[in-house]
Amino acid sequence: MAKIKYKRVVLKMSGEVLMGTQRYGIDPQAVKLFAQEIKKVYSLGVQVAVVVGGGNIWRGISPFAQEIDRVTADYMGMLATIINALALQDALEQMGIPTRVQTAIEMAKLAEPFIRRRAIRHLEKKRIVIFAGGTGNPYFTTDTASALRAVEIGAEIILKATKVDGVYDKDPAKYKNAKKFESISFMEAINRQLKIVDATALSLCWENKIPIRVFNINKIGQITKAVCGEKVGTIIK
Repeated sequence: MAKIKYKRVVLKMSGEVLMGTQRYGIDPQAVKLFAQEIKKVYSLGVQVAVVVGGGNIWRGISPFAQEIDRVTADYMGMLATIINALALQDALEQMGIPTRVQTAIEMAKLAEPFIRRRAIRHLEKKRIVIFAGGTGNPYFTTDTASALRAVEIGAEIILKATKVDGVYDKDPAKYKNAKKFESISFMEAINRQLKIVDATALSLCWENKIPIRVFNINKIGQITKAVCGEKVGTIIK
């Protein structure tokens, strides 16, 4: 059995990874694949909390969203994260993993409200907790939500699972000469205005000494390697 480095982690998943090969929405096969990856880490005894984005359903930066009041658009995004959380919960529970969804916006018939002590207790009882609804406030991203929840539950690291394999000095999709960082400080990431993690989340993690590892979730086994302390993607610390 692999030796784990971190006992309690927050896994931040962008909503886009749940699209699979589709242009939008949820691909059941993609959700199942990522649930299997989470199960591998869970089976090692790691306490896993998940924060999921909603970009596969609703993107606040889309042209259509820009025609809507910003606060309203942000609340629509929060609802999208709850849809994704329920899909991921279903996939995990079909694999026999006890899971709880906690939302920042109360939806009593769908999920529990976020309660810090209850979330920690679920983790201690070997349940995966999925945090949905962002922070419950407009103008804050799910990156910031993952940083906030990591601080609140005492997580040792945030694992940011994206479609890119780390942090670059510029967009690797646009620039072939983009340089990848194996490690970068919070200060440098903020000063360079790197878009992979927003500045509010970086500042919160910096203040509370919680590192962030950014990696490509589409590569099988990356989450397991990350919790075992292997050098995958980029570490921000």
